[in-house]
Amino acid sequence: MSNAVDFFDRQFRGQIATGDFALNPFEQVALPYLRGDVLDLGCGLGNLALAAARAGCRVTAFDGSAAAVERLAAAAAAEGLPVVAHQADFASAPVSGDYDCIVAIGLLMFFARPRSIELLAAVMNATRPGGIAVVNALIEGTTFFDIFGDGPHTLFGHDEIEQAFAGWEILHSSHEDFAAPGGTRKKFTTVIARKPA
Repeated sequence: MSNAVDFFDRQFRGQIATGDFALNPFEQVALPYLRGDVLDLGCGLGNLALAAARAGCRVTAFDGSAAAVERLAAAAAAEGLPVVAHQADFASAPVSGDYDCIVAIGLLMFFARPRSIELLAAVMNATRPGGIAVVNALIEGTTFFDIFGDGPHTLFGHDEIEQAFAGWEILHSSHEDFAAPGGTRKKFTTVIARKPA
């Protein structure tokens, strides 16, 4: 298990124990854009996947954390929701298929730059014409690195992800700055874009 997966596995187990299943701010922004067949990469506890399924989407979700995948599968089964959850190692697992919407919130920064760029391209390629991609990642200026441990990571340029979607319709683009432990900062970008039909 990678350092990042181990970090989040511990965090997720704590959230499961306390029943903390609220959508984070990035998931709240993404939810209204989701429709049809949705691929959720790095789904975490599956809060967004479940909310999308309740809204009528069919969701395929992947995460590296066994605890997260088990929780999502159990919650979806209990509600009879169309969610299929899988554990995956994104360092090597291919991203393929054909989806109306693809979500990668807080995932792409956990790899060396070549793999991060490869995953971003895979998200774009697997989005159907007219479909939506939602990408959120840490950007330059971030000074909180505990989540990476000694593993690889990529901090994207301030507008790098939006620029990658050149030719797509940008539906939402924002930058968020949050205080982090030890006087550090977490700086994120969130881009929601529609692929040309």
